[in-house]
Amino acid sequence: MAPIEPTTQPSTDTDKERRWRLVLGADDNDQSSALSADDKRLSKALNALYGHDAHKGRGSLSRSAPKVSSWLGDIREFFPASVVQVIQRDAFERLGLKNMLLEPEFLAAMEADVHLVADLISLRTIMPEQTIETARQVIKRVVDELMERLEQKTAEAIRGAVNKSKRSFRPRFADIDWPRTIQANLRHYQHEFKTVVPEKLIGYQRQSRRIVDLDEVILCVDQSGSMASSVVYSSIFAAVMASIPAVKTRLVCFDTAILDLTDDLADPVSVLFGVQLGGGTDIDQAIGYCETKIERPGKTHLILISDLYEGGNADSLKGRIANLIRQDVNVITLLALNDDGRPSYDAEMAATFAALGSPVFACTPDQFPDLMATALKRDDILNWAADQDIKAIRADSAGSF
Repeated sequence: MAPIEPTTQPSTDTDKERRWRLVLGADDNDQSSALSADDKRLSKALNALYGHDAHKGRGSLSRSAPKVSSWLGDIREFFPASVVQVIQRDAFERLGLKNMLLEPEFLAAMEADVHLVADLISLRTIMPEQTIETARQVIKRVVDELMERLEQKTAEAIRGAVNKSKRSFRPRFADIDWPRTIQANLRHYQHEFKTVVPEKLIGYQRQSRRIVDLDEVILCVDQSGSMASSVVYSSIFAAVMASIPAVKTRLVCFDTAILDLTDDLADPVSVLFGVQLGGGTDIDQAIGYCETKIERPGKTHLILISDLYEGGNADSLKGRIANLIRQDVNVITLLALNDDGRPSYDAEMAATFAALGSPVFACTPDQFPDLMATALKRDDILNWAADQDIKAIRADSAGSF
């Protein structure tokens, strides 16, 4: 979190003094020539959160939305977005600023990310009406950014339903084999436009698939508080997959209750507003519900996204998973679907799932499209994970990352 540098290059001693004053926190009356006006603004902004008086309410970050907005503006000026998000989360924890998310002015000033979306979802039931609309706008902004980043790769991976062993000279646009098409039409190169104008298209013949032949994907997502960012990503992927005709997608979220959000997948923002983060965990009950929705086990892929801390009947849960796998349901267990690194999980339950035949590991959002493509092709998931340098839980150990 390096501060901005002054426009003039200070001497070595002065630079050391400047850095030490910034590290230790300069007070408002510091007249040292080592600190520029921008240095003092930076120090004041950090003192508001990390200074000695911050916990006593004497810091410059008061419970005033305009003042907080100004503070956020200073933070954004001095630090990149990734650092801003860390500082915001520290402010939530140290100064209790979650309550300030109820204020539209404050909310509009926030640097939005997946974690902020999770905070807004958890607070939506106590938000005043005018704040809910602002929250929707913030959530929509994050969702749109994530959809732009993840949608194309997901769609391309899942549309691997094309049969590449058969050629077609009347392919759909998405099925054109561009290298072969360009090679076959090089003689039609147009010097004036510096491009090839293809007279013959070469592509793949797509398999015709009836509704009864479609693969079914059930995303069963733990919405307890520890899984917050995984819920956000899962909801977005479910919305993307629901728009792809090649698969039938169902989204089931659970804590001690079950929420089937499948009918809302056309609007991922509405899906997220339907989620209730927090509460206990009853995985067994959720898997039991998903069992009732499975019509063709051999064509069904159940993706359980959970840290596996079971608050329900653990023995019943193990029996359900074993039974699904015996019926040829493709059961994959993700301990997390997020960017945050190593997940916290029930190691004993994870090892049990692995012993039953369900691959168990954590996955990032960027890896998830390839994971789904591998699952839909019924390829070896553990081999795929190894190729991705993902450490899967082993059946013969408690497992660790």
